[in-house]
Amino acid sequence: MSQPTCPPAQIVADTIVRTVELGVRITDAALDGETTVVWCELITDGPDVCPGCGLVGVYRDSTERRVCDVPVVGHPLVLRVRVPRYRCVHDGCAREIFAHDSARLARPGASTTRRCADYVLRRLAIDKATVAAVARELGRSWDTVNSVAVAATEQLLLRAGPARLDGVQVIGVDEHKWAHVFGAAGDGFVTVITDLTEVVAGRGPARLLDVVADRSAAALKTWLDDRDQAFRDGVRVVAMDGFGGYKNAATDAVPDAVTVMDPFHVVALAGAKLDLCRQRVQQDTLGHRGRTGDPLYRARRTLRTRLALLTDRQRARLEAVFAADEHVAVEVTWWAYQQIIAAYADQNRQRGKTLLTAVIDRLRTGLPAGLDELATLGGRVRGGGGWR
Repeated sequence: MSQPTCPPAQIVADTIVRTVELGVRITDAALDGETTVVWCELITDGPDVCPGCGLVGVYRDSTERRVCDVPVVGHPLVLRVRVPRYRCVHDGCAREIFAHDSARLARPGASTTRRCADYVLRRLAIDKATVAAVARELGRSWDTVNSVAVAATEQLLLRAGPARLDGVQVIGVDEHKWAHVFGAAGDGFVTVITDLTEVVAGRGPARLLDVVADRSAAALKTWLDDRDQAFRDGVRVVAMDGFGGYKNAATDAVPDAVTVMDPFHVVALAGAKLDLCRQRVQQDTLGHRGRTGDPLYRARRTLRTRLALLTDRQRARLEAVFAADEHVAVEVTWWAYQQIIAAYADQNRQRGKTLLTAVIDRLRTGLPAGLDELATLGGRVRGGGGWR
């Protein structure tokens, strides 16, 4: 392709910012602090037709639409677009005045361009950025960026259609606090449903299937019941947290599937039991809650540290704590916690599963008195311990 010797500044600006993708042409630009402000005009082929009667309108004046666009060289970008307005020539039309269609630029009423949605999803899902970080990049509020992400995700699910459910054999279910979206309709919690089939097979990442308002057995059961029978018959495993309502819903809706607790929640539950054991022994031995200088209280964070990550100083602290006979229950509970972590971390999946099964079997049978927390842990993770 031949190149112009000295292209007009307007063409250079349009090319750099790629405004042609949005159907606008740059006319001017300025800086407003950290924000780049670009004035544009809508690219049109002439007067637009009235959305009410379909007749071509007569130019009346113009209005300005301000929308946020993807950042330029790390700075927020705001487009101030001049949009023509027309007068409808049909006397009986309810739309006396209407603006030129700018849907290519942004959705009706939106404060961000259409391509902002792709940018937000890419930064959140691929780059693992936080909503707050993306909000700073765009120069918008946290709520605005979150709303863009939610709407874009919904559109992805709609475009994927029923085909997104094909081949799903393992689903993951978990609750998530999302008060900024559903807070007005309940306690702000949602049920997140993901496809873990590729993860279990070792072929790829998890996929989001849906986000359902509320965290109840009814929320999950309704979602499963709304799927066709072929989908329900294909589900072999349902991985979830320790909430009994999810287990009951899965058992009712997909009775042939195996319900397990996922690894994250198994380890989290074991860590919680370790904390409870430490607090109980603290009360039994000293008669009060942990205070600065109490051996168990000083070791509370060290106890939750993975064995392979302990420093020499931390190991010495634990040895001093475990040397006391009255702390034996804490030591046994700590060791079970470490074994569970090690089982999930084992690179050999079969060996890791064998190790975890052995730990669970020991928790369920033959525990001596004084290990109440481990006994309840064994009851919660029975049936495979939620093996990944």
